[in-house]
Amino acid sequence: MGLTTDPHEGCLHDILPNGQQKCYLILGADERAKGFVRPVRKSYVHLKCGSVTTMALELAETYARDPSFYAGTYCARCRTHFRLVDADGKRAFVWDRTSEGVGS
Repeated sequence: MGLTTDPHEGCLHDILPNGQQKCYLILGADERAKGFVRPVRKSYVHLKCGSVTTMALELAETYARDPSFYAGTYCARCRTHFRLVDADGKRAFVWDRTSEGVGS
């Protein structure tokens, strides 16, 4: 899995056999260096299956700098991406060891 700051990068749409994207969009290092509005957390729980997924530091820092940057995330157990809020308007993921919704 790679990372990119280019929203037009083709690898953002390529899906690997494990269900992850070939690369993920992140904020650039300069933007992340401005500081965070939320704690940097690397692990979250998918409420549907109860599993914990851990992400790369740059992805965690992007969430911490701009919590609404992403509309969805990946579940390692389910091996697919889900929206952060399900069709019923309920959060689908919380940060590990908290009740705080991912992306809020």
